[in-house]
Amino acid sequence: MNNSNASASGASTITGLRAWLNAEVPGSRWQARASAWYHGWLEFKSNRLALLGLLILIALVLIAIFAPLLSPHDPYTQNLSNRLLPMGSEGHLLGTDSLGRDLLSRMIYGARITLYIVALVALIAPVAGLLVGTVAGYLGGWTDTVLMRLTDIFLAFPRLVLALAFVAALGAGIENAVLAIALTAWPPYARIARAETLTIRSSDYISAVKLQGAGAFRIIVKHIWPLCIASLIVRITLDMAGIILAAAGLGFLGLGARPPSPEWGAMIADGRRFILDHWWVATMPGLAIFTVSLAFNLLGDGLRDLLDPKSQGK
Repeated sequence: MNNSNASASGASTITGLRAWLNAEVPGSRWQARASAWYHGWLEFKSNRLALLGLLILIALVLIAIFAPLLSPHDPYTQNLSNRLLPMGSEGHLLGTDSLGRDLLSRMIYGARITLYIVALVALIAPVAGLLVGTVAGYLGGWTDTVLMRLTDIFLAFPRLVLALAFVAALGAGIENAVLAIALTAWPPYARIARAETLTIRSSDYISAVKLQGAGAFRIIVKHIWPLCIASLIVRITLDMAGIILAAAGLGFLGLGARPPSPEWGAMIADGRRFILDHWWVATMPGLAIFTVSLAFNLLGDGLRDLLDPKSQGK
């Protein structure tokens, strides 16, 4: 009896919450925002591929968090008597590498390095691009000319080549690799932010804010930045695949994470010598890079459909 009452109470609570979220006239700003998030989630959930990408990335985060529990072996322990074991032999589900280290364990811990790189670049590059783009677009004049020509210089070089140049100057290491990738990733964000700012700065409500005495800094931070966030989020998500590939490329060349760190690009570099006879050593981390990159692309496509006003009108 108590269980049935609890079930009925829970069902009524869910029904009441849905009615509150689906209200045609929100009673407060918080209700309006919650309703917008709820309907956005429903629209996003209808895109099966985008939802698949999100689930893959959530799984990646959980794997990185619980790596010590999920890893069947120590990813750094070498055992030359077990080197290059095939998949499924002697308790090694994905086999071992040239030093006898368990590939599955190294790939699980490599997820931490991948997320570390992605998170740092996502914090540095978009913020720098947003700052440069909004300042250039709002102030205009010589400020716009100087900042945009600087952006053009960075865009003139291929990203990986420019990242290699920065890493060569800064030295090998994962932190220097992150900084190099971030220094090459900000120009597209600056272009997007500038384009958004040029369409916003002449609007009526910006003029009203100016009449209230707001300065340029307040206008940019409080009124222009929030309107640029949606476009930048989509761009960030779509760029993550390229960032992962750039990090893997630096690791492949020995300029990223230093040995014995289980970075996926470095694992591919280690396995390329045995690609014909022991294909799994290089193939497994390559599949991990492919899966995560595909997940970010699927999620980015879904967010673009959700956040792009043009697509919403179709």
